[in-house]
Amino acid sequence: MTWTLPTRTGQYVVGLAPREAGLVTVGWGPSAGEAVAPVAATSSFEADLDLLPLEATALGTRNVHGAELVVRRADGARGARLTVSGEVSLTRDDAGGTHLVCPLTDPGLGLDVTLHLRTHPAHDVVEKWAELRNRSDQPVELLRGWGGTFNVPVQGEAHVDLLGGAWSRELTPFRATLGAGTLSIGSRQGITSHTYAPVVTVVPADGGARYGVALAYSGSWRMALDAVPFSDHVRVSAGPDDESGILTLEPGGTLTTPTLAGVRVEGDADDLAQAWHAYQATLARTRGPEHRPVVYNSWFATTFDVRVEHQLRLAQAAAEVGAEVFVVDDGWFRGRTSDRAALGDWDVDTDRNPDGLGPLADGVRALGLRFGLWVEPEAVSPDSDLYRAHPGWAHHVAGRPLETLRHQYVLNLGLPEVEQWVLGTLRRLLTETDISYLKWDMNRSIADGGVTAPGGDDWSWRHTQAYYRVLDALRAEFPHVTVEACAGGGGRIDHAVLARTDVVWPSDETGPRDRLAIQHGFLGVLPAWTMSSWVTDLPDLRDPDRDDAPASPELRFVVAMAGVLGIGADLLAWDGETRRRARSFVDLYRSLRPVLHTGRVRRHGRPAEDACAVQYTGPGTVVLLAWRRPAADDPFTVRLRDLAPDARYRVRGTGETRTGTELASDGLTVPWTWTDCDVVILDRL
Repeated sequence: MTWTLPTRTGQYVVGLAPREAGLVTVGWGPSAGEAVAPVAATSSFEADLDLLPLEATALGTRNVHGAELVVRRADGARGARLTVSGEVSLTRDDAGGTHLVCPLTDPGLGLDVTLHLRTHPAHDVVEKWAELRNRSDQPVELLRGWGGTFNVPVQGEAHVDLLGGAWSRELTPFRATLGAGTLSIGSRQGITSHTYAPVVTVVPADGGARYGVALAYSGSWRMALDAVPFSDHVRVSAGPDDESGILTLEPGGTLTTPTLAGVRVEGDADDLAQAWHAYQATLARTRGPEHRPVVYNSWFATTFDVRVEHQLRLAQAAAEVGAEVFVVDDGWFRGRTSDRAALGDWDVDTDRNPDGLGPLADGVRALGLRFGLWVEPEAVSPDSDLYRAHPGWAHHVAGRPLETLRHQYVLNLGLPEVEQWVLGTLRRLLTETDISYLKWDMNRSIADGGVTAPGGDDWSWRHTQAYYRVLDALRAEFPHVTVEACAGGGGRIDHAVLARTDVVWPSDETGPRDRLAIQHGFLGVLPAWTMSSWVTDLPDLRDPDRDDAPASPELRFVVAMAGVLGIGADLLAWDGETRRRARSFVDLYRSLRPVLHTGRVRRHGRPAEDACAVQYTGPGTVVLLAWRRPAADDPFTVRLRDLAPDARYRVRGTGETRTGTELASDGLTVPWTWTDCDVVILDRL
C-alpha cells in the first residue's frame, strides 16, 4: 500500500515497510517512478530491512544506515523495535496541503512515535517531523531524537554542497564528494553558529536532479549524510546534536522533534534556491512588506555614547535620506558605556538621558519614522546588577571555570524564571516606549553551556525551546512589531528563526566587496526579503583592493539593495551632496522593492570573478544589480533568464527594446553607469 503527497510540481510517495516496520520512500519527483528503488536482499546474510530507504529508523531495527532514533531504557538497554500501531492517515487541509500521519510503537518499551509528513501546493518542499510519547512508568533517554530522513537516489558518488565559514565570513559555499561513508556537519555552540548553515544540497555526480535538505532548529544540531557501499541512495538525517546533550522523556512526557525539510528540483542551483524561497514565503505567513522597511541604525555613528539630542539629529538626517525606521543600538541602557558591563540591566540610562527615551521616540515618530531598539536579552555581563542578584541564572557547570567571551555570559533561558524574566523585560520595553522594531542580538555562543542538575544534559534543547516561546509570545502580543534576528552576524539563521522573525542579519561584515560573497551564499538558500543589508562607511575586512581602490558610495548602495536595504553610516559626517545621492538610491530601491523582494532570483557569475550580477524577475519588471572589481574593464554581458520568449522588454534610460529570446541568447551588456556597479531596469511591454 502506498500514499501520495502532491507538491507544487511533483509528488512524494511512501509505502509500508515489510513487517510493518514503518514507512519506506517509494517515489520523489514528477512521477512515482523517478525515485528510490528499494534494494532487495540478495543473500542469506541480508535481511529485507537492511538496505530499504526507511522514512525513519530506530536503533534496534535492522538497517545498515545510521538511526534517527536512539533510546536508552532505565535498565541501560538501548534501542527500540518500532512497528505501525494504527491507521496511516492522509488528509488535506483547506489550503490544499496534504498531511500524512503514521503511528508507530514499541510496546515493550512503552514508547509511541508518530511520524508526520506534509506538503503544500505553493511549493515543492516536503516537511517531516515526529512526536514521541513515553507511556511507561520509567524515564526514557533520547540519545538521539531526530524526526526523519530523506533518502536521496544516488548511483555512485554524490556531490554535497555546504554553506560554512566563520564570523564575518558566513555562508561561504563548499563542496564535498561522498562515495561511501558518513559526512557530518553541525554545531555544539548552543546556536546554529557561523560555522555551518543547517542546509545541504546533494547532487548525484552523474547528473540529474538536485536535492536540498534543511533543518529548522536554532540550538546545537547535527546533520549526517550516510552513504553505504553498493546502496542506491544517500540518507540525509538531522536533528538536535547528540554529542552535546541528551533529552529525557519522563513518564507521560512528550516531545516534538524539529522539522526536517527536503526539496527536489530539476535544474541548477538557482532553481533550487527558488524552490526554497517559495517555501520560506509560507513560513512568513501573514507578515507583509511593512515588516521589511528601510532601517537606519545608529550604532556606527555613536557606538555606546547614546544621547537623545545627538540621536534626534541622526534621526532628522535619516528621514531626509528616506529611512522608514530609526533604531537605537547598543549603549542606551543603564551603565552601558563600553562592552565590559551592564548587559542585563535593561533600564534607560538616566544619567545621560534624564527624561528617558520617550522624547527620542516621540521625536522620531514626529519625523514620520518608526522607532526601534536593540536588545541582547540572552546576555548578561559579570559587572551588572542582574548578575550580582542572580549569578545562578548564567549557563554554568559546577567545578568548571566560567569564562567570558566579549566580556559576557549567557543567561540560561531554559530556566523557567529566566524565561519569564526575559519575556517580562521585553514586554515592558515594547510598551513603555511604543517600540515597533526590535533587533534581537546574540553575540556569544553557548559552547560552554550546561547545567549542574538532574536532566541538565538537555540544556541546549531547553534554551532553544524557551527562545521560541518568547518569540512566539511577542509575535502574538505585538503583531505590529518587526523583529530582526542577529547573532554576531549570521550565527543563528535557520527555518525556525525565519518562521518567527522578519529579517535576519547575515554578517557583521558590511564592506561591500566582502559582503557580496556572503550575500551570494545567502541567496542560494534564503530569500532577499529576509536579508538585512546596510550601507556603512566601514572598509572591507579582507578585500585586497580596499586600500588602493576604496569602494564607492554607489557600490555600497547597490550591494545593499540586493536585500532589505538599511543604512548604518554616520549621516552627520556626510555632506549635503552625499545625502542627496543617498536619497536618490533609497527612492530607487523603494520603487523597486516589490520586485527585489518577491521576484525570481538568478545569480550571474560569482563575487570572486571580475564581475557578477543578480537578476530579479517580476511579472512586469526585471532588475539587474551588477558589480565589478576595480581593475576590470572587459565587457560584462549577462544572458537573462526567466523572461517570456516572445515578450518585448524596454531598458529604462536608453529606451532599447528587445525580446525575451534575444536577451536570453545574446545577453545584455552592462553599461556601468558608475565605475564599479550598475542598476539596469527592464519593463515588459
